[in-house]
Amino acid sequence: MRNLIVLAVVGLFAQLVDGSLGMAYGVTSSSLLLATGIAPAAASAAVHLSEVGTTLVSGAAHWRFGNIDWRVVSIMAIPGGVFAFLGATLLSSLPGDEAKPWVALLLLSLGVYVVYRFLKLGGRRPSFRGRVKARFLVPLAAVAGTMDAIGGGGWGPVGTTSLLASGRLEPRKVVGSIDTAEFVVAVGASLGFLFALGSSGINLAWAGALLAGGVVAAPVAAYLVRHLPARVLGTAAGGLIIITNVKTVLESSLIGLEKDSTTVWSIVAVLAVAWISLIVTAVQAERTVRRDTEAVPARS
Repeated sequence: MRNLIVLAVVGLFAQLVDGSLGMAYGVTSSSLLLATGIAPAAASAAVHLSEVGTTLVSGAAHWRFGNIDWRVVSIMAIPGGVFAFLGATLLSSLPGDEAKPWVALLLLSLGVYVVYRFLKLGGRRPSFRGRVKARFLVPLAAVAGTMDAIGGGGWGPVGTTSLLASGRLEPRKVVGSIDTAEFVVAVGASLGFLFALGSSGINLAWAGALLAGGVVAAPVAAYLVRHLPARVLGTAAGGLIIITNVKTVLESSLIGLEKDSTTVWSIVAVLAVAWISLIVTAVQAERTVRRDTEAVPARS
């Protein structure tokens, strides 16, 4: 019972972050399950089954607060679900660990760009022009869906990061659209795991505990993303991308610090402090712009 309560708390925290920043539910939940020695396929299966419920509630909440671009959802959902199904059925035979550091390195680079874009604005607020083209969204959904099933999380990090970096969709619409389309991805991955593992290979208690915590957090997260300024939300999401993927890269064979946890966590701690400082900077910049904007009518 204690383990299920812990999983429920993890699900609540993971969904709060995921619903606010568009990523981290799968990564957070899967990491905990893997740390206890659970096989990757079983861990990913439980997480995706719980996501069927959390993404449905999260999508409804984002719709309620106007955080969804339905064009993006309609283009990304189907290819994301199809490739999540394929990724789930092939998980046991694919060398996902070998590709993981290279994907993390790419996401790390995109995260740096996202933070740069939302902080280096001078006195201007972010502007979002044009629309994301289907020829970009379809392959993005395919890659994100595959990575999500194989790694236990990846739809948010790949999809949210890439859409934020495109600069064509405001952050709250990015988060809301990615979270809503993830319902189809979760269904596709769950069906794939059921096909490959059978119902006996999925622990329904784990999935239920994660689901319970996630359902509680989903409406709160949707409310937060509706009211957070784009500059602050973009900086927070970009920083989370950087911290998550720096740890993955450091612990991979590319750097070779997998056995030096003290150094890895020291670097992560420094980056976390820097991340908080950047968020504070973004908040201060937003307040300055808002104060100057409100002062213009008063002078006239």
